[in-house]
Amino acid sequence: MLSFLTAGTILGLSAGFAPGPLLALIVSETLEHGIKAGFKVAVAPLLTDLPIIAASLFILVKLSRFQPILGLVSLLGGFFVLFLGIKNIRITGVRIKLTRSAPRSLQKGILVNALSPHPYLFWFSVGGPTTIKALEVSMAAAIAFVLSFYILLVGSKVVLAVIAGKSRSFLQGDRYIFTMRLLGCILILLAAFLFRDGLRLLGIL
Repeated sequence: MLSFLTAGTILGLSAGFAPGPLLALIVSETLEHGIKAGFKVAVAPLLTDLPIIAASLFILVKLSRFQPILGLVSLLGGFFVLFLGIKNIRITGVRIKLTRSAPRSLQKGILVNALSPHPYLFWFSVGGPTTIKALEVSMAAAIAFVLSFYILLVGSKVVLAVIAGKSRSFLQGDRYIFTMRLLGCILILLAAFLFRDGLRLLGIL
């Protein structure tokens, strides 16, 4: 159970702090309309991801008898996490463009997250398989993984909204860049475990 809690924490932190359309929207809404607007964008994944989670688990459970397919899914997850890790290591900061648009922050957050490929890739290649593996241990392990992921995902974005409201330079500073590069190294390690699981399911290891 501890391993799934740790995985959820690391993946949630990395996804929460990682540059992308949702983070850019959180910061821009915070700078334009205040921290409350940034909070509204930060909680958007809680409203958009449930159907994605349900669909990924339904499909993966149906495929659970076919180990080669699950092996390929695990390899896909490994490549996705490896891509995120390398992206984090190469980060040089986040730059935000302000548009002075109307403060429909929650609606914007829902739209941006729903149209982003990252939630779909994550849950079909990493989150879904990890949740199913956790269910084989216990229901508590699966809940620990999902809850830790979303608490850290949303929590880190809320923290960034607060920081952005007080310091515009933080997302280009050394502390943010160091944190992202450290998380990138950890993600590459997680990718190695996903590759190992995938090769085992394919009967190569």
